[in-house]
Amino acid sequence: MTSTMTDSAFLQACRGERPDHTPVWFMRQAGRSLPEYLALREGTAMLESCFRTDMVVEITMQPVRRYGVDAAIFFSDIVVPLKAIGVDLDIVPGVGPVVADPIRSAAQLTQFRDIEPDDVSPITDAVTALVGELGTTPLIGFAGAPFTLASYLVEGGPSRDHRLTKQLMYSEPDLWHALLGRMAAIAGQFLRLQVEAGASAVQLFDSWAGTLSLADYETYVKPHSAAVLDSVADLGVPRIHFGVGTGELLHSMGDAGADVVGVDWRVPMDEAVRRVGPGRAVQGNLDPTTLFAPTEFVHSRAAQIIDAASAAEGHVFNLGHGVLPATDPDSLARLVDFVHGYESTAS
Repeated sequence: MTSTMTDSAFLQACRGERPDHTPVWFMRQAGRSLPEYLALREGTAMLESCFRTDMVVEITMQPVRRYGVDAAIFFSDIVVPLKAIGVDLDIVPGVGPVVADPIRSAAQLTQFRDIEPDDVSPITDAVTALVGELGTTPLIGFAGAPFTLASYLVEGGPSRDHRLTKQLMYSEPDLWHALLGRMAAIAGQFLRLQVEAGASAVQLFDSWAGTLSLADYETYVKPHSAAVLDSVADLGVPRIHFGVGTGELLHSMGDAGADVVGVDWRVPMDEAVRRVGPGRAVQGNLDPTTLFAPTEFVHSRAAQIIDAASAAEGHVFNLGHGVLPATDPDSLARLVDFVHGYESTAS
């Protein structure tokens, strides 16, 4: 990274420094609500688009051009590395990832081989091309966390109660830890390849970790998430760890090896800072549905979050989850301008 890149507001905040403005980016900013994204994706399946270098580059760049955010998030999906090694799955519109042969036995784990660079060459080519286009704007690579990947594989798709996941976790702990061990290895390999191709930071998404108690998280999940984060520790890039509904897990998720802990909207940011504890920055945490309110209300909520985060060692403004598909892009543009111009009144 050049010195200019290193001095970006986003990377400064991730390191616990105080940039001259609060940096902002949005989860799922690459796509969904943008008309230019919908036009480009028309007729192309989600997973196909994730393996097309030109499409990945263009979709990733669209929100950077439109909003002037402080970081780009690489356009992909958490199941991409599994697809890349030959797992029989697809992303079904309106449903999500669907797995053809849900995990029920140890014999099925043999399919989860290590990622080879050739498996994801269209993706790493896209990362390299993006770094060239982004200039001084950092690129965030990402991967799905072991628990969330394992849940899709066990349930066969999205689940409301994660019954089959927890049943396997409790009744066959050896199989469970073997499965998560493989997911951790694959996620770590995928993140490393993205950083080696030029990504300036990484985010580990644990979408379903909020379904767990703290005790279960620490026993069945945390060691494997820690393994992912540790596997890229030597690369010297900030590691962001985010989950949905994880208010009770914030300290433990940070303790797994994160430099930045993502916070969803359910926990007030000042309380989240207290729970995360010293030594780590925070990211978040505007409720995505707030963007459908009047502009004055949106900005007042954003100001409250920035003020509440003033005690943190670093703060990256974001939503508490991804941009909703019906979001007005102009609302996001106005929010970026507000965050960049806001000076906190908190001491």
